[in-house]
Amino acid sequence: MNDHEEEVHEHDRGLSYDLPLLTRRRMVRLLAGVSLVPLVGCTSEGETTASSSPSSSPSSASSPVQCETIPEETEGPFPGDGSNGVNVLRESGVVRSDITKSFGDSARGTAEGVPLTITLTVVDAASGCGTPKKGAAVYIWQCDREGRYSLYDDGVTDENYLRGVQEADDKGQVTFKSIFPGCYPNRWPHVHFEVYGSLADATAARSITNTSQLALPKDVSDRVYATDGYSESVGNLSELSLESDSVFSDGYDQQLATVTGSVEQGYTATLTVPV
Repeated sequence: MNDHEEEVHEHDRGLSYDLPLLTRRRMVRLLAGVSLVPLVGCTSEGETTASSSPSSSPSSASSPVQCETIPEETEGPFPGDGSNGVNVLRESGVVRSDITKSFGDSARGTAEGVPLTITLTVVDAASGCGTPKKGAAVYIWQCDREGRYSLYDDGVTDENYLRGVQEADDKGQVTFKSIFPGCYPNRWPHVHFEVYGSLADATAARSITNTSQLALPKDVSDRVYATDGYSESVGNLSELSLESDSVFSDGYDQQLATVTGSVEQGYTATLTVPV
């Protein structure tokens, strides 16, 4: 592929980086379990996958989980938010729903692949997931079909596709038109995102409130990776599981997206993001 295999993984920086974070998350779950005051419930739709029909119903029912803040995850080495070199958030044009093309002074490249629409619903965790976070902003970024990150990887350093910001509407929702990401060595198929309190904060690259990742289901990934252009993802995914992934291994119930659709007509991934 490219030089990911060395860099990746730092990609998510390993156990020594994540151990304090994982410990905090497990302590939160432990305290929630022994509390005498029940937490308000919030339904996770994460265990749902897609069938071959674009209008099909989810293939399995999800189980309710407590309304906890979305797990914090590392942003990895390719955020493009100014924390590791380049800052795309301050560029004119980054606020957009279609992230398949590069914008601004970057080359006019387009990320090819199976279409994927991503809808995140940002809600207030303290309200029991019942109050939308209108006016919050979300920045998402992901790798392309070949497993490369724009701005960083060889061949796409002059591109800034698959990066964009949206402001949450009255329902707390942001929607992005993207492509299904490839699977590169040692990482499960995923999409990165940061939540900001406002659009002004996001475009100034300041005051991140939450950093996390969305995981994509295996059965959908298998279907996508059987199509042209994703050949390297087949072998990479075969060596992974959600349980062995460096980010999702400690629990992914709140991060596994509900995905519906088909290869022919594209997929839609949805996830509720309590903050």
